[in-house]
Amino acid sequence: MIELKNVTKYFRTNQGKRYILQNVSLTLPDGNIGILGRNGTGKSTLMRMLGRIDFPNEGKITSPNSFSWPLGLGGGFVGNMTGKANVKFVCGLYGKSYEETKEIITLVQDFAELGNYFEMPIKTYSSGMKGRLSFGLSLSFDFDYMLIDETLSVGDARFKVKAKEALLKKIENCHILLVSHDMNTLRELCQSGLLVHEGELEYYENIDDAIERYKEINKS
Repeated sequence: MIELKNVTKYFRTNQGKRYILQNVSLTLPDGNIGILGRNGTGKSTLMRMLGRIDFPNEGKITSPNSFSWPLGLGGGFVGNMTGKANVKFVCGLYGKSYEETKEIITLVQDFAELGNYFEMPIKTYSSGMKGRLSFGLSLSFDFDYMLIDETLSVGDARFKVKAKEALLKKIENCHILLVSHDMNTLRELCQSGLLVHEGELEYYENIDDAIERYKEINKS
């Protein structure tokens, strides 16, 4: 369960405050939730807040669940450190033992397919390379929720298939919050939907209902 209580989120711009949410209260039951909305409505910001990685300006979001870092955003890495060093650093943050850390490094290195770049600074990576590293790292940890932001679009066709297969196996034992513009992917991976629209959230128990509402909004 994820509970929002009087949540307001905005960013300050030259034109004033740009609201993502305005005084929203909502309880989301556990499950695989697709997040929909027009470009610029704040879907990624919402996902980070639901995962308690970003925070509201007012109100609060609470949950007993554990959350991954957002897959696909490629952020959160230390640019001057190598990919391998970043993996070791995250393992340390999560209290992994020396042997566990060695195993995770091997798993991430094999999955991300970065070659020699794994031993090079993150600042030399493309966004796709960062996404693959983030994906592989997240798969190596157990969370109640995986936060996914268009990750399945990372890499070439072969890697996309590999990533999707790995994700499907992973979510057999956890839930996901998925931001995607691919309606077929949302239907395949999510049972329910959360629509971000004009500072409000609309929750739908059936992902098909959320998609139909999203299509209506895009027609207007």
